[in-house]
Amino acid sequence: MTAYVDRQTTLAEQVTLTGIGVHSGKPASITLIPAEAGVGIVFTRTDQDDSVEVPARWDKVSATALCTVLGDPSKDGISTVEHIMAALFGMGVDNLIVEIDGPEMPIMDGSSAVFVEAIEQVGVKRLDRGRRYLKVKKAVRVDTGSAWCELHPYEGTKFDITIDFDTPLIGRQEFCADMTPGVFRDELSRARTFGNVKDVEQLWKMGFALGSSLENSVAIAEDKVLNPEGTRWPDEFARHKALDAVGDLALAGLPILGLYRSYKGGHKMNHAILVKLFEDPSSFEVVESPAFRQVGQVDNGGLAAAVAFGPDVS
Repeated sequence: MTAYVDRQTTLAEQVTLTGIGVHSGKPASITLIPAEAGVGIVFTRTDQDDSVEVPARWDKVSATALCTVLGDPSKDGISTVEHIMAALFGMGVDNLIVEIDGPEMPIMDGSSAVFVEAIEQVGVKRLDRGRRYLKVKKAVRVDTGSAWCELHPYEGTKFDITIDFDTPLIGRQEFCADMTPGVFRDELSRARTFGNVKDVEQLWKMGFALGSSLENSVAIAEDKVLNPEGTRWPDEFARHKALDAVGDLALAGLPILGLYRSYKGGHKMNHAILVKLFEDPSSFEVVESPAFRQVGQVDNGGLAAAVAFGPDVS
């Protein structure tokens, strides 16, 4: 069962992180700045005098090819937002300003781990306003060939992600879990992005993966993992797709109460299910601070809500 909290949250202090963009290959620096209740997650470019604030919301998504892009890519857009959005959703951060000095989020090690570490370093602060949730009331589904995704009513927040690659190294893998801060931190946050080296040259020609390396991606060649350390889990590929799904569905704008299932999904389908959901107002409702449990009660993942959302997370 998901660890519900009664009040909105932000970070206790601001924190700055630096890295490179996996697709642009260019240096990138971000500063995570605490925000007031009701602000939500907002991205803003600091390298442009006339940059506007771009809310982290499904209706601001402009592209989903290999990563999720918010805003106008030719002006003030920000790409590859899914990993930090996954960390914020997974660790229960509702309100934050994300300042970035370029068009792409830093890839770090290809996962959400560094973002989670930063959140835990400064801590999460509870605010004086009730937390709101987006509750799925009836099932919605998107089909694209053999791939599909669904949202279902569920008393909690659950992800059930199945991938099926035509390679013995990956094949069919599934990750399924109720999403709590403990589960996200321990089971998903370190799962890295991955790709096949045979596709790299074509991606370069398209302007993608210019910053990709063994330091930030799991590289596959002839059904072998080229990274000296291997994979972090045997099913790291499915776990990373689940991480991406957590980040993409965080663009609903509010924490989702529901079960998300996908088969052969990705950024495009993760976005498509949100578009489908919001097309039908009868398929969801916004609820505030459901009293499913007392703050501080230990959840099934073994992490107390007071620890996950308190001001002194370490």
